[in-house]
Amino acid sequence: MTHRFDPTSLREYDIRGIVGKTLGAADATAIGRGFATRVRRVGGTRVAVGYDGRHSSPELEAALVAGLIAGGVDVVRIGMGPTPMLYYAEAILEVDGGIQITGSHNPAEYNGFKMVLQHLPFFGDDIQDLARLAEAGDWEEGEGTVSSADIEDDYVGRLLAGYAGGTYKIGWDAGNGASGPVIEKLVKLLPGEHHLLFTDVDGDFPNHHPDPTEEKNLADLKRLVAEKQLDFGLAFDGDGDRIGAIDGQGRVIWGDQLLSILAVPVLKELPGATIIADVKASQMLYDRIAELGGEPLMWKTGHSLIKTKMKETHAPLAGEMSGHIFFAHEYYGFDDAQYAAVRLIRAVHMIGKSMTEIRGEMPALVNTPEMRFQVDESRKFAVIEEVLERLEASGADVNRTDGARVNTPDGWWLLRASNTQDVLVARAEAKDQAALDRLLAMIDEQLAASGLERGEQAGH
Repeated sequence: MTHRFDPTSLREYDIRGIVGKTLGAADATAIGRGFATRVRRVGGTRVAVGYDGRHSSPELEAALVAGLIAGGVDVVRIGMGPTPMLYYAEAILEVDGGIQITGSHNPAEYNGFKMVLQHLPFFGDDIQDLARLAEAGDWEEGEGTVSSADIEDDYVGRLLAGYAGGTYKIGWDAGNGASGPVIEKLVKLLPGEHHLLFTDVDGDFPNHHPDPTEEKNLADLKRLVAEKQLDFGLAFDGDGDRIGAIDGQGRVIWGDQLLSILAVPVLKELPGATIIADVKASQMLYDRIAELGGEPLMWKTGHSLIKTKMKETHAPLAGEMSGHIFFAHEYYGFDDAQYAAVRLIRAVHMIGKSMTEIRGEMPALVNTPEMRFQVDESRKFAVIEEVLERLEASGADVNRTDGARVNTPDGWWLLRASNTQDVLVARAEAKDQAALDRLLAMIDEQLAASGLERGEQAGH
């Protein structure tokens, strides 16, 4: 027995592909066989399995479970729910790992697998290792058992433990993703007035695409907040590990701005603590963390990389521009949009101002959205190296944590290679439009020197 995966499905942080084209039931079984082998080789015996609301998820779940038990591990099925509910199961049940079947915020025809082994993210070389084990047929054999655990109510109760006061009028948009049922239960237990959108799980995503970092996907939530005169609105991605938010005026509160709000109570309780954000975050956030008495740390983009860095630095809180927010303070250190929502209510209450006031007091900066452009996979990392060499030779103020982040009197710009696609990602932020144009010209100049142009942007 051997198996070959479509190489495009093996990503840096997870396995993801188009069902029926680059990913199918045979792949799910091979993932189960390989993961069971890894679990048994570190002395483990049990794995939790969950899945999101996509049409293909139940079939992939059945195939995955078959692979796991054939590899000799026992499986605890937790059923459908958001990815963080699987992470929660892995943290509290007596299991040695967990797998969530999810296509995250990808289009409906995609699906994939996110994995945790012994409370640590399973990514990078681990994922390549599953491919090596499959090609060699180097799998453990056995006969595992299957049981079920209904942990949704426990999970909702645990989310509620993050609440500490504040009664608001809030809009919640689950985008027909896997968070819907959890959010319905959660708001029944929270004080205040709650208005829900699209909490019925539907793998076709009939209302809008469940990616709260794209402003166009927040149109329904903005309408709801305006019509009902709500204090703020919260939105969730397809599998509930990324959050989006708007204030009472419908202004978006981006990932780094959310982190600057969430940091206030954390640093009040843990003065001097390290708070991590990715290289795409605003300078405003790093300045704000320092101002609040914290230790800002800029780190690489990618939820697995951030989780690993948090453990290393004992950071109580971390976040990414993409809306992944990680709490180790009073929680387990994984990215959970539902928990972040509860902690956001608590932070607004503690700050003692309305969300609209908090958002209004943030420095007005002009920035680009994340710009992505196609580049040949073989040139991807080489281009970044060339850019870094030229910048350093010219004496520029460069941070090479993850690509090139350059500080100038006008603001900063970033150019990095995506870990998951054949694209380069750029972003810039300045105090005004003229300064931003100067930064964009610097990006163009560096790309041109490596024989590329910003040109047509690649989609997600």
